[in-house]
Amino acid sequence: MKAIVVKAPGGADMLELREVPAPVPGPGEVLIDVVAAGLNRADVQQRRGHYPPPEGASKLLGLEVSGRISGFGTNVSKPFSKGDKVVALLAGGGYAQQVAVPAEQVLPVPDGIDLVSAASLPEVAATVYSNLYMTAQLQPGETVLIHGGTGGIGVMAVQLAKALGATVAATAGNAEKVGTLTAFLGADIAINYAEQDFVEVLRRRTGGHGADVILDVVGAKYLQRNVDALAMYGRLVVIGMQGGTTAELNLGALVSKRAAIIGTALRARPVAEKGIIMTAVREHVWPLLSSGTVKTLVNKTFPLAQAAKAHEYFDSGEHMGKILLLA
Repeated sequence: MKAIVVKAPGGADMLELREVPAPVPGPGEVLIDVVAAGLNRADVQQRRGHYPPPEGASKLLGLEVSGRISGFGTNVSKPFSKGDKVVALLAGGGYAQQVAVPAEQVLPVPDGIDLVSAASLPEVAATVYSNLYMTAQLQPGETVLIHGGTGGIGVMAVQLAKALGATVAATAGNAEKVGTLTAFLGADIAINYAEQDFVEVLRRRTGGHGADVILDVVGAKYLQRNVDALAMYGRLVVIGMQGGTTAELNLGALVSKRAAIIGTALRARPVAEKGIIMTAVREHVWPLLSSGTVKTLVNKTFPLAQAAKAHEYFDSGEHMGKILLLA
């Protein structure tokens, strides 16, 4: 089969389409003929040599795909059939024509969602639901701050939190993206982080309350300011480190608010944990997609052979929503 390989850590030009051995599904796994694969920041970090795959996972890039089931390993307990249209959450291997994945990490495509667009869903839906609801326990009526509101994770987080009854604040880096936050995604508070102090805007717009939950992809650069933006008993969930890994923190500010900082990662979790998350996603997120309450936002698609161009576009920071590779 054909797949994208990383010739050496570095820029997008290090990506190359090659012939590689096709995967063979092991016990409990299904084989999927890939239709489309989502591009995530984790792929970029792996391409640069900063985010190696978990032990035993495919070394190929790609954490989510859509496609059709074409084969089975032994002892697959979930009721799938050949030809079923599905999406899958992966630890790696999505930039390819086929992928083998534990059946627990596979879901049917939501009703009303086309098979290509569905590739934009599994990684972001699992990340957002597990962090906002299973970890941070976001409640209806609480205020949540989403950093990077027009990125792949942000698009899902803003819509899902709004649909489930939260007051949603989100940040973006230019006027067009800020407009998308309110006009398309439904954010209550949209903040241009290039021109505004999100701590001050949030305090003013919430009457001094702040955010009960913050979902952060920035990391060290925002650590103290995120704590400053938290409400009493607030929960800061750090899922990315685009702004670095090390920072000083005034612990007094954290303690005085009786707040919590939580760091999470999805990729390396055991299959059983991912299965629990995917079951929750099917129960709580899929109906909102099928009803149109939560929408997909696919920015651009590229043929698999043009993965380098897709990564260059991602690196430019111009995109809103998801970038997909078509196998």
